[in-house]
Amino acid sequence: MHGTIAAQTTQPLTLQKAIKTAVANNRSVGIAKLDEQIATAKYKETNAIYLPQLSFSYTALTTNNPLNAFGFKLQQKTIGAADFDPNQLNHPTATPDFVTKIDLHQPLINMDMVYMRNAAKKQTEIYKYKTQRTEEYISFEVEKAYLQLSFAYKAMAVLNESLATAKQINEFTTNNFKQGLVQKSDVLNTEVYIAKVESNILKTQSNIATASDFLSILMGAKTSTLYTVEDANNSIHNSSKTISVQRADFMAMQKAIEASDIMIQSSKKSYLPKLNAFGSYQFNDASMFGFSANAYLAGIQLSWNIFKGNKTKNTIATQTIERNKITQELEQQKEQSTLEVAKNLRDIDVANATILQHNKAIEKATEALRIVQDRYKQGLVNTIDVLTASNQLSQQKLNLQQTTLELHVAQAYLQLLTASNTK
Repeated sequence: MHGTIAAQTTQPLTLQKAIKTAVANNRSVGIAKLDEQIATAKYKETNAIYLPQLSFSYTALTTNNPLNAFGFKLQQKTIGAADFDPNQLNHPTATPDFVTKIDLHQPLINMDMVYMRNAAKKQTEIYKYKTQRTEEYISFEVEKAYLQLSFAYKAMAVLNESLATAKQINEFTTNNFKQGLVQKSDVLNTEVYIAKVESNILKTQSNIATASDFLSILMGAKTSTLYTVEDANNSIHNSSKTISVQRADFMAMQKAIEASDIMIQSSKKSYLPKLNAFGSYQFNDASMFGFSANAYLAGIQLSWNIFKGNKTKNTIATQTIERNKITQELEQQKEQSTLEVAKNLRDIDVANATILQHNKAIEKATEALRIVQDRYKQGLVNTIDVLTASNQLSQQKLNLQQTTLELHVAQAYLQLLTASNTK
């Protein structure tokens, strides 16, 4: 190959290996898996609705407020008869208090949080389906890129064949010119045609390098590697002709609807009272790091938010609208996918019919070139005629490969559209 292209490393690559590598290393798939991990981590956070919460604090205080100063001494269990002196009660000196405290909070019954936990569980399922759909889409992108690379190599073969034919014509024309049988312009026309084919070959070489780099990016690998490929036209797609309601992106939206329903229930359950237990244990002392006086406090609290200014009611209304929106989006996406499947099937039928036409055209163009070449050697047609016939055959072969590429890309896209849930 030419220039920097020739300096690139060449490596064989199968379609199966390309897809497997991309699913394992592609950045979009990696991001989707991180989102899945984030959802799982957030779900684990909801364990707090069942588990106790324990906190520790150490506080240093000082005051000359009569009420607080007496309270400090009372908590320190150091009250004596002198402390009841009216002058001492009304005008205490600065009184310190060092408090070491451990607080415990134990949730018991919080029905709104239980439903919120269930909604968080649904979120983990949503992101699992999103990861699956991302993997399916990346697999399609890899296959499409692989097919495009395969097409570039086939186009290169067609152009090399055309170049070989053009050089034969040029050699024959040059010999005839030396013998005075043709004009200089005939030789120049063959050289111009050769230059055009060589230019197309350079562009195709560049396309091969570009397609290889794109495959590298999809696979999460470094660029500057040229991949040689198998005949991707032999790939078989066992695709359905209808969309599946179990398709991963549909399932993700369905789980989002279910999560919304649960969140609505959570908001409704916030009308119910909550029951929680609490307790604390503390040390009070007039000296830093002293633990001379201790005390505990424990209890159970039943709380009930009777009215929040219609906040809960409006929250439920908003959540219901959002749930209905997701439902409409899901139906819209199904309808759009159904239309895409129908269009894709028509494209496949057209491509198959066009391939048959191209094959017939290639047969005719091959025969036409043979006839024109024979007549050219006999001096019955001019150089332009034989170059035109050669170009026509080359173009028909390129058209065949282009249509074959479109056919297999359409088949791969049909497989993506009709994929079913595998998790």
